[in-house]
Amino acid sequence: MSSDADALRELQRRTATLYTGVAGLMLVGIAVLALYSIRLGPLTTPAAETSFGYALCVMSLMAAVLFHVVDRTYRAWPLGRRFAPSDPGPVSALAQVRFLQVLIIVLAGAAIAYLIGGLL
Repeated sequence: MSSDADALRELQRRTATLYTGVAGLMLVGIAVLALYSIRLGPLTTPAAETSFGYALCVMSLMAAVLFHVVDRTYRAWPLGRRFAPSDPGPVSALAQVRFLQVLIIVLAGAAIAYLIGGLL
């Protein structure tokens, strides 16, 4: 019985260490990129716009990785889940129609924004 408890404690320790390490590195990376984005100053040159865009993309990617690590750590936590997630509902024709309506509105908005941006 003691070996099971020791194995569980070791698994808990490794999971917490992995989570802490990844979360710390991601938060430091996001902070560095945020400071870099602020330091760029006015976005009047193409190089500054490109650098800001790259920094923004990497910050978003790092935030997504951080969210994934938190979610995965919680789901694989050695002590088990505190609640069971509900099963996804069935996909109905009404849900598909609603999805297509939202998609058409988003695409139309993006096209209008692109045209207005090109005219300005």
